[in-house]
Amino acid sequence: MAVILDGKKLSEKIKKELKEEVENLKKQGLREPALAVVLVGNDPASEIYVRNKIKSCQAVGIRSVDVKLPEDITQEKLNDIVKELNEDEGIDGIIVQLPLPEHLSCREVIEYISPEKDVDGFHPENAGKCLLGLYEKGLMPCTPAGVMKIFEEYGIELQGKNAVMVGHSNIVGKPLANMMINANATVSVCHVYTKDLASFTKEADILCVATGVPHLIKADMVKEGAVVIDIGISRVNGKIVGDVDFENVKEKAYAITPVPGGVGPMTIAMLLYNTVKAYKMRMNI
Repeated sequence: MAVILDGKKLSEKIKKELKEEVENLKKQGLREPALAVVLVGNDPASEIYVRNKIKSCQAVGIRSVDVKLPEDITQEKLNDIVKELNEDEGIDGIIVQLPLPEHLSCREVIEYISPEKDVDGFHPENAGKCLLGLYEKGLMPCTPAGVMKIFEEYGIELQGKNAVMVGHSNIVGKPLANMMINANATVSVCHVYTKDLASFTKEADILCVATGVPHLIKADMVKEGAVVIDIGISRVNGKIVGDVDFENVKEKAYAITPVPGGVGPMTIAMLLYNTVKAYKMRMNI
């Protein structure tokens, strides 16, 4: 039976530390950090994500600025709003909830956000710092940073290990692969065009999966004693499931993240961490 890597418990620990840090800043007469959350349209899933982020901000003492915009907003108008938030000295972090309506360019919006306020860690400047391992000088993407925190908390060593990253998105797969390379793991990156996926996953000491394909990874695709990080999330028959066949794989793995309660809570915890970090960088604290 695998060790369950409890991201929910770790996220609560991180949020408690952040709350204490924010309270100390306010005791020094400083203002609280502030995060602007931009939501375009009325996508129900996005509305839930935004609500959870705002609730988490309140829990640690971060001021949240809720910016709701109509579905039919133009790219130019959205860019102008992001520019105003960039110039607002009272705002430390900006996130634009993705996905955006089809007529809008995610990449253009991401590049419009000031790198020093890019608490999602998606801007090319922050992506470059992630690639080079310059973590202290930039803002790292939240989900990969959360996975690295899990490794650290549970004493999972990456140096010299065979790591496989299934999924190569700009948001999760690529940055997490780079972070594992920077931790001296030997990393293979697999994706939808990879031939014979199982031949890679069976060799993985550390297996990270972020595809959004429910139960893609079966027990016979996993090495005995591997560490399995399930980053996927889907809804099947009203139930939230991951990319890994958890019930069967947990009997074979050394350690595994559950879905829900694994990487998901860590993503929000790292968003809050990045907001406080952005604030301190801007305030030279």
